[in-house]
Amino acid sequence: MSKSKIVQSERAIIIALGLAALVGLVAAAQVHAQAPLGAWSLKSPLPAVRAEVAAIALDGRLHALGGVVNDKSSAAHDAYDPKTDTWRAAAPLPQARDHLAVAVADGKIYALGGFATPVHKDASNTAFAYDPARDAWQILAPMPTPRGSAGAALVDGKIHVIGGRGPDGTVVAANDVFDTRSGAWSKAAPLPRARDHLAVVAVDGKIHVIGGRMGRPADRTDQHDVYDAVTDSWTAAAPLPTPRSGLAVAYYHGLIMVLGGELPPDHTFPENEAYDPKTDRWTKLKPMPHGRHGFGGDRIGDDVYFVGGSLTPGDGGATDQLLMFQLP
Repeated sequence: MSKSKIVQSERAIIIALGLAALVGLVAAAQVHAQAPLGAWSLKSPLPAVRAEVAAIALDGRLHALGGVVNDKSSAAHDAYDPKTDTWRAAAPLPQARDHLAVAVADGKIYALGGFATPVHKDASNTAFAYDPARDAWQILAPMPTPRGSAGAALVDGKIHVIGGRGPDGTVVAANDVFDTRSGAWSKAAPLPRARDHLAVVAVDGKIHVIGGRMGRPADRTDQHDVYDAVTDSWTAAAPLPTPRSGLAVAYYHGLIMVLGGELPPDHTFPENEAYDPKTDRWTKLKPMPHGRHGFGGDRIGDDVYFVGGSLTPGDGGATDQLLMFQLP
């Protein structure tokens, strides 16, 4: 081979290697650009492991309510202060419950329904209100529809308790409405499709009901329904990208975060998918460090906190973990 041909061959090899390196850099940059946003960190754990726990923020503290402890429904109530990264015991629920629906209105926490006996037994119609100023609970008028594993959201001074599982084990589509001013219950348009273990959250005067299941734990759905209290009607929105039940939900940075879930016999979801109500689109945020279900959370300041639950399907993998999530 002539010297000129050898030089040309070497140049071709160098160019090819350069192009390959450039393609690799571009691909790496694309992967990096598409990496899910957010960061997770562990904070001070709950005083005891609790599965199927409800959680909600009030006055800058995260309240963990009820749940399952040692195969029994619990009345436990602990409050977390992010400023000191510490928990303190608060007044327990008037009665032990798991799978509670919770909401905040007028400076009080409302704990609604739930099961009195694991697993999914003795669905209740009880309604309790917690006053942090007195560290005391008040027993309210009972719900029209007994159920656990429902969701609750506040719109215009009224708490809507939606979906859930009734005393006979069947899922319900009920939308019971509690007027916090009068203390009376009424009924609104039911869910288009009955289900439980769902995510319920209010944004800009509308209630989003996302995911859940229609019966068996494996009957997970991606359904996303939006309730308008003004018209007392439902419309469909973009479905949940990963169908699942046993979810936690929080409204954070203009996004509805939907986290976790279970798929028996051996899978829990670490997924952290977020919905933008303004664009009707979903995006993936950084997943949790470990899949879980039966947990709760809420936003406090610029962070969002999620607590308890189970790392495995059922309650056998109950955890005391408190996770904090931040977006840049």
